[in-house]
Amino acid sequence: MSAKKTDALMNWLIGITIFFSVSPILIYTAISKIEGLSNEERIEYKSQGLMTSAGLFLGLAIIINAYYGAKRAAILEKTLLAAQKDNQINQKNIEINEQKLLSERFMGAISQLGHDNVATRTAAIYALERVAQDSPEEYWTIMEILTAFVRENGITRQYKASTDKIDKIPTDIQAALTVIGRRNASQDPENQKLDLRNAQIRGVDLSNANLQRADLRNSDLCGACLQGSDFYRANLDGAKLSQSNLYEVNLQEASLKGANLAGSILNKGLLYGANLRDANLCGASLRAANLMGANLYKANLMGANLKAANLAGAKLFLANLQNSKLDKAKMYETGLIGANLQQANLNGADLRQANLNAAKLQHAEVFFANFSKASLRETDLSGANLMGTDLQKAILHETNLSGANLTAANLSCTDCYDVNFQGTILKGAKNLQPQLQKMAMGEY
Repeated sequence: MSAKKTDALMNWLIGITIFFSVSPILIYTAISKIEGLSNEERIEYKSQGLMTSAGLFLGLAIIINAYYGAKRAAILEKTLLAAQKDNQINQKNIEINEQKLLSERFMGAISQLGHDNVATRTAAIYALERVAQDSPEEYWTIMEILTAFVRENGITRQYKASTDKIDKIPTDIQAALTVIGRRNASQDPENQKLDLRNAQIRGVDLSNANLQRADLRNSDLCGACLQGSDFYRANLDGAKLSQSNLYEVNLQEASLKGANLAGSILNKGLLYGANLRDANLCGASLRAANLMGANLYKANLMGANLKAANLAGAKLFLANLQNSKLDKAKMYETGLIGANLQQANLNGADLRQANLNAAKLQHAEVFFANFSKASLRETDLSGANLMGTDLQKAILHETNLSGANLTAANLSCTDCYDVNFQGTILKGAKNLQPQLQKMAMGEY
């Protein structure tokens, strides 16, 4: 309210006050001068005059109170607006100071990353982690800085030496990878990946780390502890993972083309849809691992332990499974064309509708396995032990069963065309075709 309006209102209020002050006197005087009135009438008129005056004064009091109430409200509104403005300024100053402090912390940590002292570098890494947590705007920049730090500093003298010995990973490198592994992955930008290509991080501990979609091509993770880590859709082509602990690891839809996993532990690992083409899994343990739909074309699984593993629908064309353990493995509709399964253990394995055309199973142990509706064209099963095996409706075109043991095997509706049964043991075989009995060894 402006000063002029306030003065005008004040003048009106003074005028009204004078009017209300004079009115009772005028009323009282007027009543006193009326002639012909009795004392009672005069008293009654004076009482009415006083009541009228009281009403006027009450109205005046209300008007005055309203005026000062409005004035107080205006003052309060101005005070609130001023306080709000001050709060906004203070908040902005706080944000500026916080941003300045974050920038100082960020730059200070960056400068310490190149320090000669490993403890100083490690402290700088954890300082960067706190900045990333406090400043979403700097989050991905910090992740890129840490991955670059690992790539550039992971190669040390101990790794350059031509030795298979796995030395302890440097403290600062371990710290950087720990921070990367426990980051808030929901903040990762779309179409961006952690770049750890060619990282030399032997023996690193990345247990339960989140490395989804990370780029780890040609990285060296030999002897690493990766138990429970998440590598969903990560790129590990050409990576070295021999002797690593990958228990319950998530490698779903990950790419491991040409990766070296020799001697690694992948028990209960999730490798659904993973690409392991040309991968080396020699001597690896994959007990109860899920490899459904995985691509293992030309993979080396010699001596690998795949007991109770799920290989349903997997592609193992030309794979080397010699001496491997596939007891009770689920291999429903698995592609094993040209695979080498010599001396492998397939006892109790489920190979229904599997494709084993031209596969080599010489001297394999296949007790009570299920080959119903499987295709075994030109498959070599010479000397294999197929005791109690279910071969119902299986296709045995030009299959080599010389010297094989098919005792108590089920050959119901089996399609046998030009099969080599020379020296085959068929004692107790079920639903054996009459023309094959004369060729069999035993009491038939």
